[in-house]
Amino acid sequence: MGRKKAIAAGHICLDITPAFSGKEEREITDIFVPGQLVAMEQAKVSLGGAVSNTGVGMKLLGADATLMGMTGADAFGQIIMNELEKYGVSGDSMIVREDCGTSYSVILAPPGIDRIVLHHTGANDAFLPEDIDLEKVEKASLFHFGYPPLMKKMYGDGGKEFIRLLKMVHETGTAVSVDMAMFEEHTEAGKQDWNAILKEAVPYIDFFVPSVEELCLMLDRERYREWKKRAGGHDVTKFLDIEKDVKPLSDTLLSYGAKVILIKCGAPGLYFRTADRERLLKIGGGIGAEIADTWADRECFERSYFVEKVVSGTGAGDTTIAAFLAAVLEGKSWQDALHLATATGALCVQTYDALGGILPLEEVQKLIDSGWEKQKQGDK
Repeated sequence: MGRKKAIAAGHICLDITPAFSGKEEREITDIFVPGQLVAMEQAKVSLGGAVSNTGVGMKLLGADATLMGMTGADAFGQIIMNELEKYGVSGDSMIVREDCGTSYSVILAPPGIDRIVLHHTGANDAFLPEDIDLEKVEKASLFHFGYPPLMKKMYGDGGKEFIRLLKMVHETGTAVSVDMAMFEEHTEAGKQDWNAILKEAVPYIDFFVPSVEELCLMLDRERYREWKKRAGGHDVTKFLDIEKDVKPLSDTLLSYGAKVILIKCGAPGLYFRTADRERLLKIGGGIGAEIADTWADRECFERSYFVEKVVSGTGAGDTTIAAFLAAVLEGKSWQDALHLATATGALCVQTYDALGGILPLEEVQKLIDSGWEKQKQGDK
């Protein structure tokens, strides 16, 4: 039997990351001052978005992954196609639109400060369920969809098209994983009732892998505002209590029908929780039958691995998920899947782009086995 196949679909963009001069950590208000010229080093241009970061990431980790995304017929779109080719990824399942521009992000990641992303959604806004090649989906064990909050057709009209897409894929019998994206409350995406959307969508999702901030903003905005106030302008994830802040969000997801929940909690690590055996058996792609007995009713917080220097957090969440899903496809235990996921995320933050630090799963496992230390509680 060959490797299990995976599909990565949804949002794709071009990431432009200017490199900051110097290594010292400074307050953001000391860096960005109106009228001030900020000296920068050479910019890094790389693939971005869930399709490339998670899809190409899975491929680099050793999975058999096909990418389904949408670009415009412009210079940025051509760069994306060229970059995919460099990674040995076929563009056969990619869609090029003449009437849309390609999505791009300008990522500002000063040393010691959580990144700021300037983003244009571009062709992603036109993505519809019909753009998915269902024949290829039917042959895959896993379908991963990323960033619906950055795709207008997906979140508009109460998430109608997003839910329709999930139902279409669910009916093929393929396992479904979904990642989210951050948005501002005042935007069109932010004005949607995401709690209602998730309540309808979650039963069709087998692996739900959002960040803690995305999830809280969707499920409990008052709680999220309290977090922001508590953090005082700093990274929210460094001020969270897992039992009081994160677990209640997973309680809500389980009540909505969630099966496997993996919540990215920034630099501290990952929160993992699963449903009972009966529910896990419903996971598609043949995966449910493989994991139900050993993955059922689990809950833990997996701390990140220690790194000497964080260069950039760009794509760290996506590549963490790529490793987790690749491990699932390889039949790894839930413990090994979490170790490989956090280790891959730690490798990612040591490079400027999302994919530069990725190693095959077996190489990541060697680093873990060599005694790579975890962060201790209280480490930043």
